[in-house]
Amino acid sequence: MKKLLQVLIALALAVFAIMIFAPKALAFCGFYVAKADTKLYNQASQVIIARDGDRTILTMANDYQGDVKDFAVVVPVPVVLEQEQVQVANPKIIERLDGFSAPRLVEYFDPNPCIPPAPRELRSLSGGVTSSADNSAGNRGDSALGVTIESRFSVGEYDILILSAKESDGLETWLRRNDYRIPRGASRLLQPYIRQNMKFFVAKVNLKEFESGGSQLLRPLQMAYESPRFMLPIRLGMINATTEQDLIVYILSRNGQAEVTNYRTVQIPSNVGLPLFVKDEFDQFYKAMFETAYEQEQKKVAFLEYAWDMGWCDPCAADPLSRDELEQAGVFWLDSNAPNNVFISRLHVRYTRDTFPEDLMFQETGSRQNFQGRYVLRHPYTGEMNCPAADEYKRTLNQRFEQEAQTLAKLTGWQIGDIRRKMDIPGTKPNRWWRRIWN
Repeated sequence: MKKLLQVLIALALAVFAIMIFAPKALAFCGFYVAKADTKLYNQASQVIIARDGDRTILTMANDYQGDVKDFAVVVPVPVVLEQEQVQVANPKIIERLDGFSAPRLVEYFDPNPCIPPAPRELRSLSGGVTSSADNSAGNRGDSALGVTIESRFSVGEYDILILSAKESDGLETWLRRNDYRIPRGASRLLQPYIRQNMKFFVAKVNLKEFESGGSQLLRPLQMAYESPRFMLPIRLGMINATTEQDLIVYILSRNGQAEVTNYRTVQIPSNVGLPLFVKDEFDQFYKAMFETAYEQEQKKVAFLEYAWDMGWCDPCAADPLSRDELEQAGVFWLDSNAPNNVFISRLHVRYTRDTFPEDLMFQETGSRQNFQGRYVLRHPYTGEMNCPAADEYKRTLNQRFEQEAQTLAKLTGWQIGDIRRKMDIPGTKPNRWWRRIWN
């Protein structure tokens, strides 16, 4: 059985793209150069939750490996869903949210120290960010197993059932009898959902519809429902898990940031200066930094990687989503007569069955404080400098470079000596790049 709730990025994004952001008052004056998107992770699931009040639209794309005819997904849901509450979604929406909210690398260029920058530029350079089947055979004996088919319908390339069950053993037997390939012992993980009187959204691929559509990828499933439960079931996804899994949750809300309530929500380390060579190793840097932070937090934390008003960005890793794209992502409260009032929270959870024994419970905080995983490269000025301020500027550079090296070592666990050699800091080996400044 495939990892439940796992999302495959439908179309690849370019890892390195350079765009100039037009500065405005208190904006970051620099270049966006790279982002840490979900392609960094081999088992990264992505889920969109658009929620306002008790109304939720949940979007999940479905990963499969091997033959698509073997694909099936079982997801606990709080209510019985009817056909009009389920649809297939545009896979590009998840790609767009990933691109917009991904942790980003930016670079700035020191001005000529002999021409002091305006105060606003100085503030922009130094700071910024403060610290989500065919069922005819299976109908025989369903009542004896305590399983009821509450609803049955097809949407796009999926055949869908909504089941209720009285006993987890009976539900496991029913799924097996109906050719859903789940591992033995799944009843242990199904049991808590049955106790909570939750239903089970069960989807198989309709091969005829899939093949006639000419697609090579399963499109995301999107479901709408009303329930006071603001949660995401992740425990079933651990049935076959042998390694840690990454989950990216994009929560779109009306009022502000969302956070996990039954585990700590912590901001990812951010807004730090790094050595220039990280530009060519940003993927390796971010993976190492995340792993280090994950270990330091004892593997029991949800990291906030991005929180921002969807109407703008600074710096922009991708353009904000349009009104049409937001609606495709499930935002249902947009008013044509009102400005965009959508806030995005990007939460990154790395989990195992031991570290996250409970499903994720969320709440909307109402805070609209902006945050982003943002990492800064500062290029020294290498042009002609003939003024007293230039001597002081040159003296401070070595201190700055050493601080960047120490920061990188602390964030990643990389050896400080290796970092210094890559930086070409004086005293480690002959330094060609440094001579451009001093000569």
